[in-house]
Amino acid sequence: MATETRLLSSITVADQVPHTQVKIQLTTRHSDISLPENTGPILVSTNLRRYALSTLVNTLLQSEKPVPFEFLINGSFLRTSIDEYLSANGISAETTLRIEYVRALIPPLYLASFEHDDWVSSVDILSSSSLAGKWAGQASMPVEGQERILSGSYDGLLRVWNMSSETLATSPSAANGGHTSSIKAVQFLSPISIVSSGLDRTVRVWKYTESPDKLSASLAPQLELYGHKASIDSIAVHHPSNRILSASADHGVGFWSTKKSDAPAAPAALLPSSSSRTSKRRKLTTSTNTPQRGPLALLKSHIAPVSSTIFATNDPTVAYSTSWDHTLRTWDLPTASLVDTRTTSHALLSLAALPDLNLLAAGTSARHITLIDPRASATTVSAMTLRGHTNAVVSLARDPSSSYGLVSGSHDGTCRIWDVRSSKSEKDGVVGESMYTISRESQKGEGRKVGGEGVKVFGVCWDKDVGIVSVGEDKRVQVNRGQELVRRDEEG
Repeated sequence: MATETRLLSSITVADQVPHTQVKIQLTTRHSDISLPENTGPILVSTNLRRYALSTLVNTLLQSEKPVPFEFLINGSFLRTSIDEYLSANGISAETTLRIEYVRALIPPLYLASFEHDDWVSSVDILSSSSLAGKWAGQASMPVEGQERILSGSYDGLLRVWNMSSETLATSPSAANGGHTSSIKAVQFLSPISIVSSGLDRTVRVWKYTESPDKLSASLAPQLELYGHKASIDSIAVHHPSNRILSASADHGVGFWSTKKSDAPAAPAALLPSSSSRTSKRRKLTTSTNTPQRGPLALLKSHIAPVSSTIFATNDPTVAYSTSWDHTLRTWDLPTASLVDTRTTSHALLSLAALPDLNLLAAGTSARHITLIDPRASATTVSAMTLRGHTNAVVSLARDPSSSYGLVSGSHDGTCRIWDVRSSKSEKDGVVGESMYTISRESQKGEGRKVGGEGVKVFGVCWDKDVGIVSVGEDKRVQVNRGQELVRRDEEG
């Protein structure tokens, strides 16, 4: 009890006003910062906040250099005094309060920018920890230091970069088999294969080949996929099953094979040869003989442009799609049938999965992110709302190191880091607050842009090895540190 009294007096000495006390039991899942096993409940003043609790833990750990900590009660971060938390949740001070502590978050420091000649619409990363890297297996997996960044631009070109901001490969021009208009989405299918889509209404598969010295590379067209009648703004890939999903402004979701031998013939009316005979405005024919194929299925149900689509994390026979029609739809791919529809209050513009929480995050035109439980057993559409952006949320990516983390890209010119445990209950439901905001480095010193004008973020990707990579209207790929921004929950 002597230790307990000494700790209490050192923390509350500056506060002479008597306060209610409460017993707390401090726990952590991280062995390197755990307290001695015999540390029992500790009596503390209910006026303590995060900083004072952090001081308490450091004193108990006898830390030579203080470590900043965050505190979780019942799965949510403590953002008030203990007294305010008890009152807000109707908990008696007679209760022993179980408080979990984790290291405080590390700011997403700016690392580098790669400049383009035009707006950059989309980005993906190839590393040993990325999906494409893992699918490749140990033999073909990229080694440390040889990570690659893939960007798609409004100039109609794909570019592959190394981590020294050098361009290793650029896709061919339209005349040589490239896209004939702006690129809207890009994905690594494997270390040697890339998929892209764009305003030219095509999905394209590319062969990516690096020189033995890793200093240069090439992109060669392998397959052109036709079926959509408007811009294709989002794609998802699943290499083990050789499948692609596409989200189009024609209100449809496309389902495709990456192998020409599996794919049906392309619809003749949509091929460039047909278009070139009927359109005098632009020439769509190319000088290459790239195989052309059609979709395995076109999924029709949305009544407005489809903004995003993904494979279910644990079942590639299931897909989800979001649309400007305010809905999230679930599809059974083998039968090309609609399984479920969830209707929200706003246009849905982006989509990412938080599989360990059985949630899907959907970015909206109303400046927030809605977390949706897609399971049939879910009784409400929105499980939580993440607020903070000041313009449309057009891109989302999950934290590769945490079940709870997420990054969003918005037309307000920022990316925001979220931990869904950082939340509070309001009259409209559970609301989450962002942990960090990443601004565009290109606008530094110029003041905040109204509505993100000139610096809108169009795409964001989060990789365990590379970090948070975002692209946008400032014609740049921006890299920020992404490790341990949200504490992992797997250790212990």
